[in-house]
Parts: sequence; structure tokens; C-alpha cells
Amino acid sequence: MSKTTYQFPTGFLWGSASSGPQTEGGADEGGRKPSIWDHWYSLEPSRFHNEVGPTNTSNFYHQYKEDIALMKETGHNSFRTSIQWSRLIPDGIGEVNEEAVEFYNRVIDELIANGIEPFMNLFHFDMPMAMQEMGGWENREVVDAFASFATACFELFGDRVKHWITFNEPIVPVEGGYMYDFHYPNIVDFKRAAQVAHHTIVAHALAVKSYKSLDLGGKIGTVLNLTPFYPRSKDNAADVRAAHVADLFFTRSFLDPMLKGEYPKELVVIMREYDVLPADVRDEDLATIKENIIDFIGLNYYQPRRVKLKEHAVHPDAPFMPNHLFDNYEMPGRKMNVHRGWEICEAAIYDMAMDIYHHYGNIPFYIAENGMGVEGEEKFKNEAGNIEDDYRIAFIKGHLKHLHRAIEEGANCFGYHLWTFADNWSWMNAYKNRYGLVEVDINDGFKRRVKKSGRWYKELSDNNGFSE
Repeated sequence: MSKTTYQFPTGFLWGSASSGPQTEGGADEGGRKPSIWDHWYSLEPSRFHNEVGPTNTSNFYHQYKEDIALMKETGHNSFRTSIQWSRLIPDGIGEVNEEAVEFYNRVIDELIANGIEPFMNLFHFDMPMAMQEMGGWENREVVDAFASFATACFELFGDRVKHWITFNEPIVPVEGGYMYDFHYPNIVDFKRAAQVAHHTIVAHALAVKSYKSLDLGGKIGTVLNLTPFYPRSKDNAADVRAAHVADLFFTRSFLDPMLKGEYPKELVVIMREYDVLPADVRDEDLATIKENIIDFIGLNYYQPRRVKLKEHAVHPDAPFMPNHLFDNYEMPGRKMNVHRGWEICEAAIYDMAMDIYHHYGNIPFYIAENGMGVEGEEKFKNEAGNIEDDYRIAFIKGHLKHLHRAIEEGANCFGYHLWTFADNWSWMNAYKNRYGLVEVDINDGFKRRVKKSGRWYKELSDNNGFSE
């Protein structure tokens, strides 16, 4: 039987993504002050899996040299992490923490010395608690403080970092913190959520403006979780409409202002109808958003969302939420990651790439996260104690095949980053699901051990593709 080869473009970036709050640890070291996660854990540790909090996470703060050596060993030529606002400017505003500057300088220099292109993100769900006490993204002063933080990062590290990201999945703190109660401050109020979303987009645009004004010779973008929405039935107009409305709220709400410079008009009409438009939207905000379009976009993809028409009326006194306009749908016979409880739909990564191709000027993009979380991975260890995660290799291959097809058809994709390099702490789920190419034993001094997928990923990178 002949083999099919999936060869990727010359210079394609292979690597992985992580974040400061999920990997660094050293939460009480080096001048860092609490973020919302430290504070929330102090209040409600029982809401975190096995009551494992954010204090130590994966100890990258102390083991970054070992980790970067392992990145090289597993084929990385690029890597994304984030600069913790609460570490660099511990009070959110004011003095820059020189210990943090030294740490991030060491990390950046070590990456470059190992031939790994650093991608630096500015905000990964980790609002400094000092800023949240001022109201977080509901407060204009916090928006301005973020712009100042971003500028400090560019000035300190922009001579070496040439790929900047303003936000990772900015809709998640909106959903988690202001709609569905899985992030602090645990508010359930869609109108306040809309205000948080708007201020986040303004903060993003101000960071883009600052970066471009400094003329540092790099590029700036953002990372969005583009979960494709599919209707239960393409032949049912009500299902199709439900999927379209869900897509407006959860995809176009950030994608359009960041890539086109304006909010979707249809979304504005719907929000006005339900009286949930943000109260504070200024003309200068809209101008700032319009004038500061990003250079590239990172796309995070894990699973699709399937929806159908709303089958039961919502009580007229129920405060508005977008899911009052559609119902989730579980497709019978769907392929599943049984460990995580998520659908696996590899073809959706093609649809996502072609959406960018057709509707957003074929802007340069890369897959910024894609990965498979598995609970209880120790059961896949061989006699030598190494995890044989063939399921992860199959997952990556399945998605890369469809990404390759999109590139063949003209999609402007320049890289693929797996979530994640080494098992890390994952918010309320802590270490419940493992995603890494490298195992981290949190019960044995954070000992690292490369999984089978890590060895395979090196071959993938070396060959700039794979054959089957």
C-alpha cells in the first residue's frame, strides 16, 4: 500500500503553547503578587480539582532551562507562553518588578539560544487581584493600566520577541467570570459581561496601537478560541438560524472587531433588542478598534459546538443569556475523547481555516492550541515507566491532515502549536486532564519524562510533516 505524505510549507513553525499562571509556579517568589486565581483559591479551594491550587503549578520558574532543553529535544522551533502582569507589575500599575524582568529575559534568551522562536502573550485569564479590586475589565482605569503594562513589555523585551499576542481566548473570562460562574469574580450578569468584553477589545486595540507606534520590527496578533458552530440539521432553517446566532455571540463578537475593526451589525441589533448592549461605549473606542487591526491571528481549536433551535420557551423574567436563543445538541454517534468528554471532529479545523480564508482576507494565522486531555494517563505507562500516548499522536495526525488540506487550498497558515509542552495546571481542573508531550510528576519534585508523543513530535518537526 502506498503512503500518503503530508508535507508542510518551508519555514512552518512547530511548537506548543502554555501560559505563565499555569506553568511558572513561584507564586510567592520574585516579587509576584496575587492574581484572581490565587485569591479565589484562598476563598474556595474546594472548587479546584483535588484542591490543587495555583501556587506551584509546574515549576517553570525554577526549571525553565530543563524545560527549554526538552522543548528542543521534542522538536520545538517555537513556543508560546505569557508574561504575568502580576509578576511584572505586581500592583497592576506603578513600578516594574526588576526580578521579573530578569526572569523573563533569561527565559527569552534561553529560548533563542536553543533555536526556539518566542511567542509572548500578555493576558491569559490572570487579572492581578489589585486590578480586580478596582473592578477588573469593567473599569476604564484597568483598560489604561493594561495598555501601560503592554507598552512596558514591548519596550523591555521587544528587541528579541517578534511575535506578540495581546490576549488568549478573551471571551473565556467573559463567559467564566460574568456569565457561567467558572472564573472569579463569579458574576452572572450578561450586560456586565458585554461591558467586560467591550473593554477587553478596547484594551487589545490600545496594545496593538502602542506596539505599532514603537516600530520594533515584529508582528502583533491575538489568540481566539474559534469553536465552529454546526446546526443539528442543515435542512432545517430554524436550526441553521440558531447556529448562526450562537456563532455571532461566541465567535464573531471578537473576531470581527479584531480583524475587521467593527462589531457585527446583526449582533448589535440582537443585543439592542434584549437591552444588553454595554452601557459605556464611546466614539473614540470604536475609532481605536477600527484603526488597530492585528497582523496575524492564532486559532485555538479543541471541539465543535452543535446547536439546534430553542425547543422550550425561557421564563419571561429570566435574565438574558445567549443560550436563550438556541439549545446545545449532542449528535448521536459522534467520535469522542472519552477521557475528557469532548467530541473529536478533525474536519472542523479545515472549516475554521477556510472561514479565515474566505471572510477575513486570508490573514496569516497559526493553530495556537490543539490538544487532547486525558485523565489517568499513568495507566498507559510501559514497563520502563514511559507513557505510550498513541491516542495523542493519532489525534494530532487527524487534525494535521485537515489543516494540510486547507493549506493546499490556499489558507495562509504558518504554524501549529500543541497544547501543551508539559502537563500543566489547568484552572479549576488543576491536573485532572493531562495534555503534555512531557509528563510532569507533581508528587515527585515536578520530575519530567518525555512521552511517546514527544519523541514522535520531534520526527514531525524534523520532517516538516509525516507520512501514513
